[in-house]
Order: sequence, then C-alpha cells, then structure tokens
Amino acid sequence: MKKSIIALILTLAFALLLASCTAEGTKTANLDPNNPTTITVWHYYNGDQQSSFNSLIEKFNQTQGKEKGIVVEASSQGAVKDLEDNVLAAADGKVGAGDVPNIFAAYSDTAYAVDRKGLVADLSPYFSKKELDQYIDSYIEEGRFSDDHSLKIFPIAKSTEIFMINKTDWDKFAKATGADISDLKTLEGLTATAKAYYEWTDSQTPKAGDGKAFFGRDAMANYFIIGAKQLGVEVFSLKDGKPVLNFDKDVMKKLWDNYYVPYVKGYFSASGRFRSDDIKTGNIISFVGSSSGASFFPKEVIADDNNSYPIDMEVYQAPQFKGGEKYAVQQGAGMVVTNASDEEIYASVEFLKWFTNTENNVEFSLASGYLPVTKDGNDRDALNLSDETDKKTVAIVSTAIETVENSTLYTTKAFKDGTQARDILEYSLSDKASADRKTVEANLKKGMSLDEAAADFDNDENFKNWYTKTLNELEQLMQ
Repeated sequence: MKKSIIALILTLAFALLLASCTAEGTKTANLDPNNPTTITVWHYYNGDQQSSFNSLIEKFNQTQGKEKGIVVEASSQGAVKDLEDNVLAAADGKVGAGDVPNIFAAYSDTAYAVDRKGLVADLSPYFSKKELDQYIDSYIEEGRFSDDHSLKIFPIAKSTEIFMINKTDWDKFAKATGADISDLKTLEGLTATAKAYYEWTDSQTPKAGDGKAFFGRDAMANYFIIGAKQLGVEVFSLKDGKPVLNFDKDVMKKLWDNYYVPYVKGYFSASGRFRSDDIKTGNIISFVGSSSGASFFPKEVIADDNNSYPIDMEVYQAPQFKGGEKYAVQQGAGMVVTNASDEEIYASVEFLKWFTNTENNVEFSLASGYLPVTKDGNDRDALNLSDETDKKTVAIVSTAIETVENSTLYTTKAFKDGTQARDILEYSLSDKASADRKTVEANLKKGMSLDEAAADFDNDENFKNWYTKTLNELEQLMQ
C-alpha cells in the first residue's frame, strides 16, 4: 500500500514537473540531423533586406540548422499586400494557392484573420519567461492578441517613423531665410516652415503661385493613429474583445489643419509611389517615413535630364504635436508560425530564436535599417556603429533607437476588419487632398491668388463634410 502511494506521489510529481517545464518554455520535439525537417518562410523583404535575410538563413542552415536537423527555405511574396493576399488564399485553400507556409511575416490584422481559421500556433510553451524577458516588452505584447495570453506573433525586426530631409536644399533655404531646423520638432512648426519654404521658392520666379512643396508623408494611417494618441485620443481600442471607435472631432480638425490645408495650398505633396521618390525628383525636400525604408533615401535629385545634383541626408526624430504626449509608431511585421507537426513547429521556433539572438539580429538590422528586437540589441554600444559602418545606416538606426528610448511605442490591437479600418484612414484624407489640390492648381492657372484658389477647400464646412463622411464609413465597418 505504501509503495503504491509513493509511486502515485512520484507519478504526480513528475507530471507536475513536466507541466512546469512546458510552461517555462522547454517544449521540444525530436529532430534528426540525418533526416532534417524543412520549414518554409514567406516574407515581403526585397533589395538589401532580402539579401541580408537570405544570407542569415544560409548561415543558419550551415550551422545550427545542420547540427539540429533543420533546413529553412525562404520565399519573397512581393509587397506586403501581395504577401497578405497569398497567405489568406493559402489559408482558405483557394485553387492555385500554395500550401500554407510554416512561417509567414504578418502584421497583427492578418495574423488575427488567419488565427480565426485555427491555423496559428501558440508559441508560449516554447519560451521561458527568462527568454521572453530578453525582448522589448511592447514587441512581445503585440503578439498576444488573444485573451488567453497566448503568443501568436513573434518579433524579429521592428521599425518606427523618422524624419528625413534633403540637407543640401535645406541649407540653401535656411541661409536665405534664417529658418531654424529646431522648428521641425513639432508638427505645427513643420507646417509653418513648409509655408515659408513655399513662399520663398515662389519668390524665386517671376510667376506667382509656383512655389515648391516642402514635406510629404508615407503612411497616413500612422498620422491619424499616432497623432491622435499624442493628443490624448485612441482612435481604435478594444473593450471586451470588441473594437471601439473614438473619432474625436476636435482632434481630427487638428490633424486636418496640419495635413489637408497645407497640402491643398501646395506646402505638402505626394506624387511618387513613396516620398523618397518625391525627394529624388525634387518635388519635396523632407518627409516622415519608416526607418526600415530610410535606406532608399536618394543620393541625388534628378529634376529632369538636364538638372541633377548630389544631396546629403539628415535624420531626426519624427515631429510631434506641440504639448502632446510622446508617442511613436511601433511597426514592422512579426513572424507567425502555423499549426503543423510538433517537429515543424519546434524547428520554426528554433530558427526564430537563432535569428533574434543579439549578434544575428544586429547583423540584419545594420543591413536592412530595421531595429533589433532584443533589449541588448537596442543598446547602441551593442550595434557597433563604427566609422566603418555606412553613415546613412548609422544615422537611421541611431535616430530610430533614440525614438524607442524617448517615446512610448504604440500600435493598434488586432480586430476584425482592422485592415479595412486602417485603409479608410490611409486614403480618406490623402485622396481628397490630392484631388482638391488639382482644382487649386487649375484655379492658380486662371490667375487667382493662392488664398482665392483654395477658398472652397480651406473652410470649416469642407472639414465637417469630410469628417461626417469618414466617421460614417468607420462606424458602418465596425458595427
């Protein structure tokens, strides 16, 4: 009897120990180096980012992957939207779609949609608390979009927004007018400076109304979401798992005044696919964009076949609303592991752990412009930003890290139709501004002054009409 009780106690103790080990992130699977497990990765990297990613995968396959029996095969799916479409098509089993990959890069809304189909693996059992504590807290929390505290998105590279300027043309303007770069720390100061730049360039020619735009912006949804947070309003939040909309009218008017109004008056612009394209053509001399895309900042302006010249870049933290709270966007897709065999999930996690150790993650960061995801990796000393490192990369990564250190990073929580909600913010104001600017330009050609040409657009009634229309679209989507 005593032996039976002792055996039962030992069995229970062993079971509890196993449960504890699993909870502490020691869930494993048997891998065979002689019969390696192949895992597929879909991503959206291109250019230097893709080259760096592929280089690290090759390094993994030849070292830890070879030792443990893991082979990683990566495939670029094109742009982010192409990747999202291909992942959802595979998840739905559509004709012609590929098999669901073991790992795919995704933002939270896409991960949420695939998770609702029951295809996303929970990575929590594969990580101990000590391991997760090595990563920046908000990056891990972004992947916990379920109420059960599961981990569905794992960070491997992040970015934020920074302000980039063509210093060569800025210096000409500043020397002639006394403009101060410190005025660009606030959005209000940016708007005022853009007006002054337009007027200064307009004065350089005999023709009135042909001033040049100063500024552009890559991601309008970020402007709404982060700008509103700085002003004390969370546009999209969750309550009891359901999305809540707060499209505050006064806050939206502030956003309108510092984007739409300067845009229709020609102080801001957006004509190329990205604002770095507009820098290259000389249509603008500054913009706010992702730190991960800053490496595409051009080395010269090519206004036309007969007019080109080299330019220098300078990088600053993105302007904030005056008196607002210091919020900055947290962006960059994480990696989602799909449900598969124990061996495939374990192999996928082993690769992600290896990729995000400080040495490998910093290597990817310096080659791609992305931010490392570990706390140690975001120590500038760990980045080894020596004189031998590309100066542009140093400026980009250093400024992005300063932003992480000095701001509260924010990203919206995933919710049903979240991508469509962001799309409304992305295009509702920018499309209107672009269309209305064309009318203003036509009015200028008729000989009107700028104020006369923009009078039908720079008024409260126009704002109210846009606000009501956009609010209705968001409310209908989120019902």
